Amino acid sequence: MARWRIFSPIGASCVFRGKLCCNRGCKDREMTEIFLVRHGEAAAKWGESPDPGLSPLGHEQAAAASQALTEYGALHLISSPLLRAKETAMPLANALGAGVEIVDLYREIPSPLDCDDRQGWLSQMMKQSWQEQSEVIRDWREALWDSLFELETSTVIFTHFMVINAVVSRLTNVDATVCCVPDNCSITRLHKDDMALNLVEVGRQHQTHVN
Repeated sequence: MARWRIFSPIGASCVFRGKLCCNRGCKDREMTEIFLVRHGEAAAKWGESPDPGLSPLGHEQAAAASQALTEYGALHLISSPLLRAKETAMPLANALGAGVEIVDLYREIPSPLDCDDRQGWLSQMMKQSWQEQSEVIRDWREALWDSLFELETSTVIFTHFMVINAVVSRLTNVDATVCCVPDNCSITRLHKDDMALNLVEVGRQHQTHVN
């Protein structure tokens, strides 16, 4: 499976609590694998349904992602509460005989409380920087970051487009809200230890809409 790769050699460009570090001792510490999986293709287009499941293609994509991840053995599974993410998690959960923890934090980026047009707001927000966002959005991004450091076992997180961008932009020190375009069921891989978070691979990219 072809993927756009960004390698951050361990000990050379790890991220320690949000700051780049050059601690050569990183390579000697035990690593935890973290996989961020964007959900499969949704059964409805953006704005057509409040919580669509997967399309037939989306189910095929989820099965392929499951096959790619089973080689890593026992994994902790986390999903966004949205149906398209939960259905993407099911093939891997069944293959591993594992449960799926539902965590609200990994749903899509929150809209402003006074937003009547989420699609229009999101389209505009995706052209901006993180510094231009409200305190609510910046706090959400910070909470995502902190949650990754709290993971103690190798974990797969089934999530959404902007969640992946929130994490990858932080790791690559990019202020644009959209720094990558993860395809449906692409797998972004991180390494974590008690000191640092390291971007190993950004998942397959595609010119795709948010769904």
